[in-house]
Amino acid sequence: MAFQLPPLPYAKDAFGEIISAETFDYHHGKHHNAYVVKANELVAANPEFQGKSLVDLIKLTARSGPKGLFNQVGQIWNHSFYWLGLSPVKKEPTGELLALINEGFGSVDGLIDKLKTEAVGHFASGWAALNLKDGKLEVTSYHDADTPVAHGAAPLLILDVWEHAYYIDYKNLRPSYAEAILRNAIDWDFVAQNLDGNGLSRADQPG
Repeated sequence: MAFQLPPLPYAKDAFGEIISAETFDYHHGKHHNAYVVKANELVAANPEFQGKSLVDLIKLTARSGPKGLFNQVGQIWNHSFYWLGLSPVKKEPTGELLALINEGFGSVDGLIDKLKTEAVGHFASGWAALNLKDGKLEVTSYHDADTPVAHGAAPLLILDVWEHAYYIDYKNLRPSYAEAILRNAIDWDFVAQNLDGNGLSRADQPG
């Protein structure tokens, strides 16, 4: 089997001005797809990596390389998880997730401000993330193709802060992109679902 570009769970034009269809054409259709194509080429050339899932390959190559394959499979997982965490319909946290947010950040606004600060302050390319650690919420970030998969984290949400995620719609204004996504386009039901600790598997693929 080979890794596949997962379909988007919504229409490309569903987000209006928040994320344009053109951005999805490039970000999902070209960038994400390019990682899938390259990963399949690298796996096909190395029998030791064949038959392993996306998560297994990330964990293996994070420890011992090759770095080139780690970059591709890390980016596949990160992008797949990012798409799942978006919603074209505005949602709000509820239940256990809301309680954890209030405990850790005082309010939903407090969490969003923290995530935005992490995303905007992250130097160069990478990802801002919300993880569950020891029963509490933790905001962090990852450089380039690094991923929570490589660090044994329990991921709840990830936000792409590579320029290709926002440049068509927001030019160089990463703060505007982070603000728009975090306040209007997060699938908080998906975030809450990942409190079960199985977030890694939701963007995994068999290899």
